[in-house]
Amino acid sequence: MLSSLKEKQTSYELVCIEELVPQDHLLRKIDRYIDFSFITEKVRPFYCENNGRPSVDPVVLFKMMFVGYLFGIRSERQLEKEIQTNIAYRWFLGLNLGDKVPDHTTISWNRRTRFADTTVFQDIFDEIVLLASNHRMVGGRVLMSDSTHLKANANKKKYTKEMVEVGTRAYEEELNQAIEEERKAKGKKALKPRKEAKEEKEVKVSTSDPESGYMYRENKPEGFFYLDHRTTDLKYNIITDVHVTAGNVHDSTPYVARLDRQMKRFQFQVEAVALDSGYLTSPICKALHDRKIFGVIAHRRFSPVKGLFPKKKFVYIEEADHYVCPSNQILSYRTTDREGYSHYKSDPEVCKDCPLLVQCTRSKKKQKVITRHVWEKHKEQIRENRLSKSGKMLYKKRSQSIERSFADAKELHGLRYCRMRGLRNVQEQALMTAACQNLKKIANHLAKQG
Repeated sequence: MLSSLKEKQTSYELVCIEELVPQDHLLRKIDRYIDFSFITEKVRPFYCENNGRPSVDPVVLFKMMFVGYLFGIRSERQLEKEIQTNIAYRWFLGLNLGDKVPDHTTISWNRRTRFADTTVFQDIFDEIVLLASNHRMVGGRVLMSDSTHLKANANKKKYTKEMVEVGTRAYEEELNQAIEEERKAKGKKALKPRKEAKEEKEVKVSTSDPESGYMYRENKPEGFFYLDHRTTDLKYNIITDVHVTAGNVHDSTPYVARLDRQMKRFQFQVEAVALDSGYLTSPICKALHDRKIFGVIAHRRFSPVKGLFPKKKFVYIEEADHYVCPSNQILSYRTTDREGYSHYKSDPEVCKDCPLLVQCTRSKKKQKVITRHVWEKHKEQIRENRLSKSGKMLYKKRSQSIERSFADAKELHGLRYCRMRGLRNVQEQALMTAACQNLKKIANHLAKQG
């Protein structure tokens, strides 16, 4: 029999909000297993103890933000509306059905004013990592790192071109010392001190979000982006570090500093790392060797000049410190430049009559030149690690951990686009998203454990 319900729900009912929330709801698990009292201690220095109007409970404030990031609610105004109508959200915040939801401007004001230029969001993220560690969900032995691009809130056609100073590399002093030792050991004079000329380059600067960076990479979208550099622990894929840079910063630039921060902050005893090919640089390979870390980095494919032998065809003899070409001729050491590359050159008199000359070089001098970085041996060790049995197994797990973490953040938690403008605000978004992913993993894991 066909029927319809046309009566409006105008009757009063006596209900308990506790009974209206499903027992298997994610927020129930988080509320059961996560103690948020640490938030109060982290933000206490930014509140007045005995003056001013009563504030919104900071735990409720951050729980509202967690709800927004957990369920991909991108707007704080929309978040307020969702909490007004969603019983589970009200229950999680400790609000009854008749209680007023804190205004969305309370969140934005605290972000822009009270917590501006503080480490509150980083501290809260770190506490959640420590919580996971206390539950033995973080091993701290094997770490996976990578970066992903976040679309900045900026039009790629609205920009100005400016000259910016190129920053000094963190390993500059160590590299200069290695170059000096290399030249001295091979009987070369020390290089003259470099003149203090500031190196500059031209970049595109967005008129909407000047702190974003114009990114142009092969097989990547072009425009203004930020990069989210993230590290996950192999054991349960807990995110242990988040760092945001402009989109035109190379992946390898902040890596070593962020690795050292994790080892110091969480007392990690890192034994192995697995990285993408963008991290295959001599300074990173040297840093991993110095820290006695087994590094596995993907192979970076360089397209050789068509018709010429690739560099791997020239064999380096370490004892004699020279290269041997496919015709068994020797390329002798000549010098080491300021960038740390040693130059090995062939004898033109021998090369001009070589039948393989056209496949070796197109130099008018009929001379082949091979360069080798002073830290090249550490890069070769990383290549050997990648080809080992344990290295292949470790790199295979990288796509199952860090890549899955990024996919989850973008598909479920709204990290595909930047909600706000400015490096500090995007860093906040990335930290809060990663914190929510960790909260979800901790709660689900502990719920399975009973």
